[in-house]
Amino acid sequence: MAAVVALMRKTRDYIKTKEFRDYITSTHFWGPVANWGLPLAAFKDMKAPPDIISGRMTTALIFYSMAFMRFAYRVQPRNYLLMACHFTNVLAQSIQASRYLNHRYGGGATAKATKPPAK
Repeated sequence: MAAVVALMRKTRDYIKTKEFRDYITSTHFWGPVANWGLPLAAFKDMKAPPDIISGRMTTALIFYSMAFMRFAYRVQPRNYLLMACHFTNVLAQSIQASRYLNHRYGGGATAKATKPPAK
C-alpha cells in the first residue's frame, strides 16, 4: 500500500513540473493524439463488411505509417507516442488488408455473388 501511495505522490509531483506542462503543450504530444484517429477508425471498421475495404488506401496507409514510424524513432527527441500510434496503425491496416485479400481473392466475394437470394 505504501508503494502505491509513493507512486501516486511521484506522479502528482511530476504532473506539476514545467517539463510535463511543456510536453503537454507541444506537438510531440498533440500530433500523436490527433493521429490516433487512424488506427481507431481501422479497428472500428473491422466490424464492417469486407467489401467496403479499399485495397489501395489500406496499402497506402500501411506504407505511410511505416515511413512515419521510422521518422518518429529518428527525430530527436524520439517520439515514442507517435511511434506507438503508427505501429498500431500498421497492425490494424495489415489486418484490414488480410480481410480484403481474403474477401477479394479467397472466395468471399464469389461465394456471396453465387449465393441464391433468400425468399
